[in-house]
Amino acid sequence: MARATGKILSGEPRWRTQGLFRWLTALLMIVGFVLVYFFFLIYPSLRVLQLSFTNADIAGKGVFVGLANYARLLQDPNFWNALWNTLYFILLTVVPNTLLGFIMALLVLRLRRAQKLVLAAFFLPYVLPVSVVTNLWIWLLDQNFGIINYLSQSSIAWFQDPVFAMPAVAFVTIWWTVGFNILLFMAALQNVPRELYEAAQLDGATSTQVFRYITWPMVWPVTSLVLLLQLIAQFKIFDQVYLLTGGGPFDKTMVVLLLLYRSAFQQQQGGYSSTIGVVLLVVILLTSLVQARYSGLGRRTS
Repeated sequence: MARATGKILSGEPRWRTQGLFRWLTALLMIVGFVLVYFFFLIYPSLRVLQLSFTNADIAGKGVFVGLANYARLLQDPNFWNALWNTLYFILLTVVPNTLLGFIMALLVLRLRRAQKLVLAAFFLPYVLPVSVVTNLWIWLLDQNFGIINYLSQSSIAWFQDPVFAMPAVAFVTIWWTVGFNILLFMAALQNVPRELYEAAQLDGATSTQVFRYITWPMVWPVTSLVLLLQLIAQFKIFDQVYLLTGGGPFDKTMVVLLLLYRSAFQQQQGGYSSTIGVVLLVVILLTSLVQARYSGLGRRTS
């Protein structure tokens, strides 16, 4: 008994040393990520929030003005115009992009021999830089020399027309990003158990019934995820608009982030631009929460 007690007591410091060593190892493994996350995300976010209550310039120098920037933002017609244009762009892209990705995934899965080649062709635009994509479509949709106007026998200035400018930007965005949605939907469709389809076939279910009661419910979680990712991404639209239209014509494609850019870097209004950023963040969070809540994203499935 005494020997056993002595062994336990002698082994206790060693157990504590091993536990401390593991704790320090885990701390060293995450400290780099924590520091990067704090200095490049948490601190800038807190700094932007602090600047939104000041009249700071682009250098961040200014005095505290309370809620003056927020009151100004609510009365700014340019902000409401930019928010409406952003919502219009979301309406043109989020659901059509998701629906097109799902349909194309169904069609690609029906291919036998060239499935990988076709999938690579659809996914290739997604890996291209936005500058390449915009230059390509500026040439294709050129009013005088563009191949689209040549084939359609028209002379539409797609990116300079107040009516067609935003739909044209939306079309370019869908062409650029739909490949990623196709990839996600194909993964979801391939994970549907084959046994369900075999059982439905034995029961005499039609193609419509199979899609309604098997395919669609099984793919819905991925559909909700794609919708959420698209919603967040399109709220932050900037690159395509900046390179294709610059916010014109007549501010018809002026979106929230482009308004923020102009306020910060062209008008030197650091405090006011920070206010725009904070409000946009709140809008994205609230919209994402509502969308996730009503789509059932994150719920446990029985």
